[in-house]
Order: sequence, then C-alpha cells, then structure tokens
Amino acid sequence: MNSETCYDVNGITLCAQTFGDPADPAVLLIHGASASMLWWEEELCRRIAGEGRYVIRYDQRDTGRSTTFPVGEPGYGLRDLAADAVGLLDALGVDRAHVVGRSMSGGVALVLAVDHPGRVASLTLVSTTTGELPMGEPVFPDEPDPADHAAVVEYVVAATRAYAGASPHFDEDAVRALATADIARSSDIAASLVNHFAQDFSGPEHGGFADVRVPTLVVQGELDPAFPPAHGEALRDAIPGARLVVLPQSGHDVAPPVWDLFVGALTELSAP
Repeated sequence: MNSETCYDVNGITLCAQTFGDPADPAVLLIHGASASMLWWEEELCRRIAGEGRYVIRYDQRDTGRSTTFPVGEPGYGLRDLAADAVGLLDALGVDRAHVVGRSMSGGVALVLAVDHPGRVASLTLVSTTTGELPMGEPVFPDEPDPADHAAVVEYVVAATRAYAGASPHFDEDAVRALATADIARSSDIAASLVNHFAQDFSGPEHGGFADVRVPTLVVQGELDPAFPPAHGEALRDAIPGARLVVLPQSGHDVAPPVWDLFVGALTELSAP
C-alpha cells in the first residue's frame, strides 16, 4: 500500500491512495455523496489488490483532503467529477481502469463509461439507480453543527444506520471508528455534508445507460432501504449485457460479511 498522495488535477487537488502492483489491471473506486476514500475500507482494498489488481481509492472534491468549495455553492457537477477521475488516471499513468461507482457516484461512473469510453475497461455500479424508480425513504437525523465534531460523528453513525435499514451487517463500533477517522482528516466538514447534494446532476453528454459498451456488473443490497432491489434490476435491464449480483441481507453499504461475494464478482469482471 502506498501512502496518501495529492495530485494536481483539473485545477484542483485530489488526494489518493493505491494498493497493489501498478502493472496489474487497475480498479478505480469512486464512493458516493459526502464520503471520502476511507469508506472504501482499507481491508477491502487489500482484498481486491490480493486478487492481482492495482486498486485506487481517492477523495473526490469536497471530501477528505481534496479541494473544497464554498458551502452550498459547489459550482461543479457529475461531469466534472468524471473529468477528475480521468485526470487522476492520467496522473497515475493508468490508461484504462475497471471503474466502480457507488451510490451517487454511479452517475459519475456512467459519465465515465459513456463520455470517456477509452478509459473504462469495465463498469461496476454499486447501490445505485437509473433514477426512474421511486427512492426509498430512510429516516435520517437532523444535520449537526459542523463545528461540533463529536456531533458530526454521531450524525454519520445514525445516517449510516438508516442506510443499512434492516440489515444485520451494520456494525456501529466499526462505523463510529471510521466516521471519527474521516472527520479528523476532512478539510471542510460543512462542505462535505452539503456540496455533493447541491451539485449539477446532469448525466453523460453523449448518451445514457443503453450506450454503455463495456462489461458491466450491477451490485445491489437485498435490504437497501434507499434503492431496493428493483433499482438493481432496472439498471441490469438498462445496460446491454449487464449482470446483477444481489448482496444477501445487505443494506446500502458493502459490509464485511459480503466482501467475499463482492470481491469475487469484481475479480471475475476485471479478469485480464
């Protein structure tokens, strides 16, 4: 594993970390709204790398140690986040990557696959949606004062619990430890809490789901309260040749009890 490194990309700074051998097929992990790269757990990244993959995780804009923008006025959209991913691949000397987009960043991954097809070897969409079906309604806590770090930690724990729904995989102690570490290294917690939800959500310029031309895996939690399994089925049906894997007893997350299933499916998809 390499230590965190910051790169100048598209006029901003992105902080990233890699695992494994750069000569192996690259897997680019892109997390969802408000989530830094830490939410792709280090042990999960190591497991993927252990299958002969070069794993890249990074802080998107307004998360972790990457560049932040005025609270409530991000001034960017999904297309910019996709361009950031391309710029990061350039900085790392990676021509093509197996792109994994989670939750909100399913949209980022879609833009990459459609508008930057030469950079995408395969596509994996995790806990996300086509946007055409009704979203579930998890009950979330009230947003905390960003200056009160302890309150922000408890907010993140409660929100993650809500996203877990009825899943027995939710581990409060592990989530609290991860939230504490994430908030301690965040450049601007207020921006992290707000800005991804305030961005422009315009999709690809050159098409949509039907225009994806790379092998695609859809991963959906059986008990996801935000995007129930029908969302995964709709994604599978919208993308030519896509395969659906349902994570048993899982909510919106990818928890350790299903890592073997997730890593196995991703390894099969990304085989040279």
